[in-house]
Amino acid sequence: MSRSVLKAILGLLMRVLYRPRVEGVENIPGDGPVILAGNHVTFVDSLFLSLVVERQVYFIGKDEYVTGKGVKGRLMAWFFTTCGMIPVDRDGGHGGVAALMTGRRVLEEGRIFGIYPEGTRSPDGRLYRGRTGVARLALMTGAPVVPFAMVGTDKVQPGGSGMLRIAPVTIRFGDALEFARYEGMDRDRYVLRAVTDEVMSEVMRLGGQEYVDIYATKAKAA
Repeated sequence: MSRSVLKAILGLLMRVLYRPRVEGVENIPGDGPVILAGNHVTFVDSLFLSLVVERQVYFIGKDEYVTGKGVKGRLMAWFFTTCGMIPVDRDGGHGGVAALMTGRRVLEEGRIFGIYPEGTRSPDGRLYRGRTGVARLALMTGAPVVPFAMVGTDKVQPGGSGMLRIAPVTIRFGDALEFARYEGMDRDRYVLRAVTDEVMSEVMRLGGQEYVDIYATKAKAA
């Protein structure tokens, strides 16, 4: 109930303030497991995505978002978990495996799992090389991948600042991608790369971003 109330309130505010344009949302199946895979330019991407998709979308998030102390910490924990965030310690040595297994569990329960294949927010608005976790999830579970692109959210929260601005936002969803032809090949690195690149190609087409064939984490480090 709290999730429905929060979504209704935030959804109303979003429609009044931002009037987002949503394209292709009918491409998301009405039931069964689905992977939503898209670009990541700012912190509010997950919030916008959750509010425009009718079904509940689950994401992986840093566990520090739900471990704060005091009233503020409890409110943050309630907000993020209500919005569908599943906390995972991604900084540990097994963080990637934990995130992958969490996504697999969500999909095997017939739910929607949202993932940003770049692995982190883009440092400069360009689209970076996708990591193969999205491909492994698709091949392990048989779930279709619906690519999406956020356009304009970087203007809502420029530079990841805490202050939100009013700017036009468009969320585009592409056709669902099926990878049944690769069944049983979730450990073949060439197949995983091919599937990931196909997903990222669709994300690039939907969002019109310049593509950079290196990982975003490497670009940030440089």
